[in-house]
Amino acid sequence: MKILLIGSGGREHALAWKIAKSPLLTKLYAAPGNAGIAQHAECVDISADNLEGLLEFARKQSIDLTVVGPEGPLCKGIVNLFQENGLKAFGPTIGSRRTRGQQGLLQEPAPRYGIPTANYRVFKPG
Repeated sequence: MKILLIGSGGREHALAWKIAKSPLLTKLYAAPGNAGIAQHAECVDISADNLEGLLEFARKQSIDLTVVGPEGPLCKGIVNLFQENGLKAFGPTIGSRRTRGQQGLLQEPAPRYGIPTANYRVFKPG
């Protein structure tokens, strides 16, 4: 199974480390990746926000599954884009992105339902 991992942070490093251990894996790519991720994957020089470039790469390399780490491409609809083009991608679709990209939406109702959460504030651009 060929997998494309999108992102370059600590979360993606942990994902690369674990994905690399799968006996089903035949090739792991990371876009753009970092030095730590490069220990487990072949890094490709495509920005996580370059959705069209990522789609083109996934098609060209016959990627079986794309795993998306960062919020940016998720909020831009990368999962929808890949699905619309017949590719499998792991992550929330644009319809459910609000819960991923706007973390405050998850914390606001927590006190009403007795769910412990850290103190927080929601800031809106303006």
